[in-house]
Amino acid sequence: MSLKVLLADDHKIVRDGLRTLLQKNADIEVIAEAEDGRETVHLVKKLSPEIVVMDIAMPDLNGIEATRQIMAEHPGIKIIALSMHSDKRFVMEMLKAGASAYLLKDCAFEELILAIRAVTENKTYLSPGIAGVVVEDFLHARKEEPSVFSVLTDREREVLQLLAEGQTTKEIASHLQVSIKTIETHRNRIMDKLGIHTIAELTKYAIREGLTSL
Repeated sequence: MSLKVLLADDHKIVRDGLRTLLQKNADIEVIAEAEDGRETVHLVKKLSPEIVVMDIAMPDLNGIEATRQIMAEHPGIKIIALSMHSDKRFVMEMLKAGASAYLLKDCAFEELILAIRAVTENKTYLSPGIAGVVVEDFLHARKEEPSVFSVLTDREREVLQLLAEGQTTKEIASHLQVSIKTIETHRNRIMDKLGIHTIAELTKYAIREGLTSL
């Protein structure tokens, strides 16, 4: 019986390459592709894949927030982060969100197969460079510096990403199916918490913190 895999990456060339390589394995079936986090969450609900290969820097909803939402409703799904980011914050937040593996995009293809085999056996898989980051963090147990992940709530980060990507308050309200007033409240709280009071500065902050790659 084939393992059902969903590919989530905003670059079509990456998805095409992964699909071609994965499907050389008779027991792996790529059942769908998504180009942003929100589409990924929707397809997981619709198709129930066993594994999601998830990029972190995606538009609309980034991979960390998408992982949180998926794991909240489908804790049995295995998520493999495949990212360019080796920064400790991204690694630790992705693992906290529920990812079972974290690989860098410059890894050999064989490593992705190893990760898939590992997570299907309920093991955690980390690229060698990433493993060092996690072990160092554990050994030193450093106090976390304030970041977008510790300062803002899940929904506030979601709203901040959409603001940074140029959506209006009305568009965000429609997108998230809440009232305009609710989004205005979120925006005001975000600005108060961060001490930032213009959309331009919020956008710079969101890019710097890795919420969006724009």
